[in-house]
Amino acid sequence: MRQGGLPRFEEVVESYYGNLYRFALSLSRNPHTASDLTQQCFLIYAKKHAQVQDDRRLKSWLFTTLYREFLSLLRRKERERAYESQADFADGAGLATSAGSRRSLDGRLAMEALQSLDPVFREPLALFYLGDHSYREIAEILEIPMGTVMSRLSRGKGELRKLLGLNEHE
Repeated sequence: MRQGGLPRFEEVVESYYGNLYRFALSLSRNPHTASDLTQQCFLIYAKKHAQVQDDRRLKSWLFTTLYREFLSLLRRKERERAYESQADFADGAGLATSAGSRRSLDGRLAMEALQSLDPVFREPLALFYLGDHSYREIAEILEIPMGTVMSRLSRGKGELRKLLGLNEHE
């Protein structure tokens, strides 16, 4: 039985689970992560299936969603590593001049600079870089036009560069 032109949820899972899992496994190279990504993809579909207007686009939508979840997972892991490095630095373990400690220090300085920005610039930058939101999502969250989001992101990045003493091309 179809709901609004789309297959039932159970049919979607039955039809696409294997292919999505294999795709996730090829990306993550970890069976547990692949399973989690596949399940997350179907959870998102369960919540947002109305966004898929045409069942011919369903497969593309599912694979794109899974890929975005994978990228999001990578970004979260990278942020966790950065936070762990910052904690090591704060504990005194990061006093060496290794590349890792320099990145940790750079991350801490960048976060301090971000926190010192005017909220008009800080909010969209944090949503974009830390929250991984699209321009459209930021516009909806902040209830401002998308052009304003892009302008504030650009100006905010410029302010960060000044605070961090970076040239425009760094």
